[in-house]
Amino acid sequence: MQGRNMTRWRDPAKDPRQEPKSPLITAEGQARLQGILEHLSRVKRPALSAKVGEAAALGDRSENADYTYNKKELNRVIARIRYLTKRLEEVQVVDRLPADRGKVYFGAFVTLALITPEDEAGEELEIRIVGHDETDTQKRWISVDAPLARALLGKSLDDEATVAAPGGSTTYLITEIHYRDPQA
Repeated sequence: MQGRNMTRWRDPAKDPRQEPKSPLITAEGQARLQGILEHLSRVKRPALSAKVGEAAALGDRSENADYTYNKKELNRVIARIRYLTKRLEEVQVVDRLPADRGKVYFGAFVTLALITPEDEAGEELEIRIVGHDETDTQKRWISVDAPLARALLGKSLDDEATVAAPGGSTTYLITEIHYRDPQA
């Protein structure tokens, strides 16, 4: 069977997209997801339902682009509401600081220095380890499931973490670890 929606077959046992997502989330991440769910449920879905109703009242639906577009958009919003509802039921909110703040755990802000082959500490970057639903490349928030986060978890200040990448392995030095108080 061929078609434009066909993709190449992947072995589900080896496909990284099939790995279970970590259920951890910060309190602010949960609040953001609940806010999105509220907006979609109370504002966007009723507005799209009204648009679909108006377009359907115009007559022939087979040639009504407004009806087709808004119906597809409504279905997308309903699917997103379903996903968010299910996801919010299964997440575990991490709302306290770890006992040992000298090590990297979920929610940590970590400053890393890239170690070059000449054993010099190069450019620095600060990342935060957050849940899968909170990742943000602009803020440099990475998922706890990401290879870099996995390499950092449990490490202390001045430890080295090596991450395997397609272009070769990269080594980072942990130069700073700090946490934001979830109750603040």
